[in-house]
Amino acid sequence: MSEPTAMPPAPEAAPLPPTWLMRTAPRLGVMGVGAMGRNHVRVLAALPGAELVGVYDPRREVAEAVAAEHGTRVFASAEGLAAAVDAMVLAVPTVLHGELGCDLLGRGLHVLVEKPLAASLEEADRLLAASAAAGRVLAVGHTEFFNPAVQALLALGVPPRFVEVQRLAVFTARSLDVDVVLDLMIHDLQILHALDGAPVREVRATGIPVLSPRTDIANVRLELASGCVANLTASRVSAERVRKLRTFLPSRYYSLDYVAQEIHGYRLEELPTGRRIVPDNLELTRDEPLRRELAGFVGAAGEAAGAVGAAGGAPAQVVDGPAGRQALATALAVAAAIEEGLRR
Repeated sequence: MSEPTAMPPAPEAAPLPPTWLMRTAPRLGVMGVGAMGRNHVRVLAALPGAELVGVYDPRREVAEAVAAEHGTRVFASAEGLAAAVDAMVLAVPTVLHGELGCDLLGRGLHVLVEKPLAASLEEADRLLAASAAAGRVLAVGHTEFFNPAVQALLALGVPPRFVEVQRLAVFTARSLDVDVVLDLMIHDLQILHALDGAPVREVRATGIPVLSPRTDIANVRLELASGCVANLTASRVSAERVRKLRTFLPSRYYSLDYVAQEIHGYRLEELPTGRRIVPDNLELTRDEPLRRELAGFVGAAGEAAGAVGAAGGAPAQVVDGPAGRQALATALAVAAAIEEGLRR
C-alpha cells in the first residue's frame, strides 16, 4: 500500500470530548483497507457497541469498494478521518506504524495497531511512551491470541514445559514487507509469552528466503528462563495450510488446532490401583478471533473514557503495548539469529 497522506503535528492530548461520555458506542475508523484492513471493516460494521464512521486509504478506488460493501464512508485524508473518530484501527505497512501510531495517540485517539507493533524496538518504545503520555489505549493486532482454543489453553493457568508449533501457509503476495517471522511466527511467539511470561534465555534459529527476498521459512528453538523449551516452525511457502500447537504440561498433553478451534488432550490420573492415561479434551465455544479482538478493543476504549455502556465486570481484554513489544523483541532476536546463520 502506498503511504498515507502525512498529517500535521498533533495537538497536546486532551480528555475525550464530553459528548463521548454520553454515547454508548465509540466512533471508530480504519486506516488502510488492504487484506487485513478490509476484515476489520467487515467486523466493525456489524459489531454491537461500535460505530464505524469511515475508512481511509490512499488508493481511493479500493477504499470506495470496501466502504460500499459494508455501508460506511470514505474520507479524503488521514487527517479528516482522525478528526472524526475516538479510536482508530491502523492497518498500514509496518514501517508506518511508529509514525502514524504516535501521531494518532497524540491526537487523543485509542489505537489498535496491526501486528507487528512496529518495525523496531525503538519505534515500539515511542508508541508505548505516546500511549502512556496520552492516557490512551494502545492495542496490538495479535488476532490469534483471541482464538477460543488459545483462550481455553490459557485458562488452565499452568505454564508448559515444552511447546511445539507449526504455522504453514500457502504463498501470497501480501505482507512481503516483513519476513515470515514477523508475518506469521510472531503470532505464536506472543502466545508462548502469554503461556509463560519468563524471559528468553537462548535462541537457536535457521531460515531461508524461497520465493521472496526475505526469509520465507524459519525454525527456532527457544529456551525460556523458566526452563520451558519451544520449537516453532513458520512457512509461507507451504502446499497446505497448517496451524497447530502441541504443549506438554506436568502430567498433561494438549494438541491445539487453530483452524478447527479444537483442543484434544490426555492427562495422567492417579488411582488407588495405579496410574492411567485418560482423555482430557477441553470444551470451548467457537467464535471469530478478530471479532473478539475488536470487541475487546472497543470495550477497553470505552472503559478508558468512562463511557456509558462500557463493559462491566472483568476488564476488556486486549494484547497491550508491552505484550506486543515482548513478542516483537523475541521475533527480532529470531530474525537476527537467522541472519547470523546465513552469514556463517
